Amino acid sequence: MDNWNARAEALQAHYKHFRVNERILLTGHSHQAWPDVARAAQLDAFDDAAQWVDDKWDKAFAKADTLRQFYLDRLGDRHGEIVLGTNTQELLVRWLSALPLQAHAKIITTDGEFHSMRRLLDRLNETNIDVVKVASQPVATLADRLLAEVDSKTAAVMCSMVMFKTSEIVPHIDSLARQLRTQAIPLLLDAYHLVNVVPFSMDDHELHDVFVVGGGYKYCQFGEGNCFLRVPKQCDWRPVVTGWYAEFANLNQAPGQAVQYGTGRWAFEGSTYDPTSHYRAASVIEFFNQQGLHVDTLRAINQAQLRVLLRELHRYAWPQDIQLPDDNIEQRGGFLVLKTERAAALVSALREKNIFTDSRQNNLRIGPAPYITEAQLMAAVAELHRCATA
Repeated sequence: MDNWNARAEALQAHYKHFRVNERILLTGHSHQAWPDVARAAQLDAFDDAAQWVDDKWDKAFAKADTLRQFYLDRLGDRHGEIVLGTNTQELLVRWLSALPLQAHAKIITTDGEFHSMRRLLDRLNETNIDVVKVASQPVATLADRLLAEVDSKTAAVMCSMVMFKTSEIVPHIDSLARQLRTQAIPLLLDAYHLVNVVPFSMDDHELHDVFVVGGGYKYCQFGEGNCFLRVPKQCDWRPVVTGWYAEFANLNQAPGQAVQYGTGRWAFEGSTYDPTSHYRAASVIEFFNQQGLHVDTLRAINQAQLRVLLRELHRYAWPQDIQLPDDNIEQRGGFLVLKTERAAALVSALREKNIFTDSRQNNLRIGPAPYITEAQLMAAVAELHRCATA
C-alpha cells in the first residue's frame, strides 16, 4: 500500500487520548490504542443508563447486535451466530461444559495455545480427561498431526488459527475440519490473532459447523469486554454452565422438568453484563467504517509496516543471541518475532525509551497498528539495536 504512511499520520489525530504521536506503541498484537470516539461512547453508556434506567437494555442490545454483525463480517460468515462474552475464558468454559466428556474423555490441542485455553485444558488434564498436546512446530504439518491423534475417545479438537507466540498462520484448517466432520468430532478455533488483521472467510473454507472464539481487545481496538464465540446456527448443544439469557429463546414455553435450550447461539448465552464495552465497540466500528479501515485495508497497512520493520532490522548487525524473523510475512499474522533469551530485558529497556513492545518467553514481539508511522518504526528498530548492543 503506497499511501499507508500518510494514512497513519492522519489517523494519529484520532487517538489523542492514547498519545500515539508521543510514544511508539508497538503492541498492536496485544492492546491497540482506542480512538477518541471510544471515550465519548463510554459516556453515552452512562447517559443512557441515567435517562432510561432499566429500559436502557433495548439500546444496549442494539449495540450488541452491531458487534455481532461486525464479527460475522470479519469472519466472512453467513452461516453462524455470535455469542458475546466478557472474555474468551468464560465462553470456553460454557463450550467445554457441553462436551460429552464422560463418554469421550479426550481433547486434542497444541502446545502453543494462549493461557485462557491452556490453563483450562491443563486443569482438565489433572482429572480423568486426557488432554493431548501436539507440538505446534512445524506449523506447516500441524493440521495433519492434530488429525493423527484423533480416535474414538476424542471429544474435540481445539487450536489457534494464528499462533500467539510466533504469529504463524496455521495452514490446512479447512482440511482438518473436513476430516473431523466425517467423524462427527467438533473443532474449536481460536481466532483472536486473526480477526481484523488477516482476511478470512468461513464460508469460502466451508467451516459452517466449526466453533470460533476471539475478541476485540487487540486488532479491533475495542478494549476489554468484547469477546465472542461463533456457533453454528443449527447447533443443539446443552452446556452445563448456562446463563438465564439462554432462556430468551424459550420464553413462550412453560418450564419443564428438563432445562430448556434454544438452538445456535442461544444455547450458549450468559447473564446480565455491563454493556459499556459494547457501546465502545459500536463507536469504534462506526469509526473504522468512516475511515475506510476494512480488513483488506488493515492487512495491507500491516504488511507494509512489517516490511519496513524487516528492512530496518536488516540494516544493522545484531548480536549472535538475537535471531531475526524470516521474510515470509504473508504467512504471518500482525506482528514479528525476534528470538532471544534477553526478550524480557529488551522489552524493559525499550519501555524506558517510551517504546512499548512485549515478550512471551524468548519471543520478543513487535506489533504495529494502523496509526504507527514509518518514522516511528525506524526509530524503534534503531533504539532496539542500541539496547541490544549496549
